[in-house]
Amino acid sequence: MKNKGFTLIELMIAVAIVAILAAVVYPSYQDSVQKTKRADGQALLLEAAQKQERHFTQYLKYAITLNSGAADENLVTGVTSEHNDYNLSLAAAADGSTFTLTATAVGGQANDDCGNLTLDYLGVKGYKAGGVRCW
Repeated sequence: MKNKGFTLIELMIAVAIVAILAAVVYPSYQDSVQKTKRADGQALLLEAAQKQERHFTQYLKYAITLNSGAADENLVTGVTSEHNDYNLSLAAAADGSTFTLTATAVGGQANDDCGNLTLDYLGVKGYKAGGVRCW
């Protein structure tokens, strides 16, 4: 007569294999999630920079605030990224000749190796020292 089912040893081996796979795969998954959220912050910066350039072509100066009040002059509809992983801030010269946009990482994204992302009026992209391939 044959026994049906698994032995305890077979079950423990299967659980150990699953645990090892999970230990290897989970950090890679977390890295992929951070990269995806970083793309959200990059999109926020690029959208705001594009609106700055549009503002410059209309008024011959960059906007000095994120939301100036006039609908056609607002750089962004909000000051956070689509999934609320980055907050946008603007540092601009008082005469509107230069600007630097900063996407500050918040929540779980604050642990990202790239840290805060920046983009200035010359198109120079920045990130925390030590980050690799952040843009």
